[in-house]
Amino acid sequence: MSDASPLSRLTAALDAAVFGQQRVLEDLVTAFLARGHVLLEGVPGVAKTLTARSMAGALGLLFTRIQFTPDLMPADILGTNVFQPQDHAFRLVKGPIFTEVVVADEINRTPPKTQAALLEAMEERQVTIDGVSHALPPHFFVVATQNPLELEGTYPLPEAQLDRFLMRVRVGYPEASAETTMLRAFHQREGKPATTSQVLDAPTLLELQSRAARVSCDDSIIQYVVAIVRETRTNPRVRLGASPRSAQALLAASKARAALMGTDFVTPDDVKAVTFSVLNHRLLLKAEAEVEGITADDVLKQTLERVRVPR
Repeated sequence: MSDASPLSRLTAALDAAVFGQQRVLEDLVTAFLARGHVLLEGVPGVAKTLTARSMAGALGLLFTRIQFTPDLMPADILGTNVFQPQDHAFRLVKGPIFTEVVVADEINRTPPKTQAALLEAMEERQVTIDGVSHALPPHFFVVATQNPLELEGTYPLPEAQLDRFLMRVRVGYPEASAETTMLRAFHQREGKPATTSQVLDAPTLLELQSRAARVSCDDSIIQYVVAIVRETRTNPRVRLGASPRSAQALLAASKARAALMGTDFVTPDDVKAVTFSVLNHRLLLKAEAEVEGITADDVLKQTLERVRVPR
């Protein structure tokens, strides 16, 4: 595909800033191409925020980092109408949500009331304040980070909030070689933060997203996606399986993954590559499964083994 060169520049720029997280970076770019949002989950100190910042820098888009805290209010994110005595009228003071890339840092450290402030923005790409809707930029992209729920001082994200994320990507520890490279780079920068230069312009971003949406998809692939989603609903360990909207998300991510890999058609391998990140936060397991230590990834692995792969 002709967009392979721009995508190569993007992935190279991210690789130069974030070491040892190749799969995470690929999922992040895939979600952006599919016009979705990403939730990065991992313990503190594994470069979740750096990854989000690097993505915004490489895309050359305006970005805002919002530190989510227990006392953060919805108006602190969305903005509010403020009365101006000199004009005898109210004026909208826009919140940090009015940008192109939002880095929602530690999103699960704020209560659900404030988390819900992002719902309309992420789904409709608009914000309603005092009954008036305000459009957000076409490139609006949320990259949220969260610590595992078992850590102190965190609030589980409601299912409706989780569903707004195209992908939940788990960020783990890097390999020893990558960690060594990271420390060498840190030493050479004399402890200064890593920076990422812009490698793509706005028209190129729109073209990449449009081409990802136009990637060819055989009917057998569509049936494969449907079969995967429906299989999750019949698993005895699952209380609530993937929804029809999950199928749409899985197909969109598969097409974006194909575009990222430089092909103009979706293969079963593209679907498999994104299944875990797209569906792992959309399954609710039964209590007994959780007691047994079964995870959503275990269920999805079993699902992919059971569903026949189209030839």
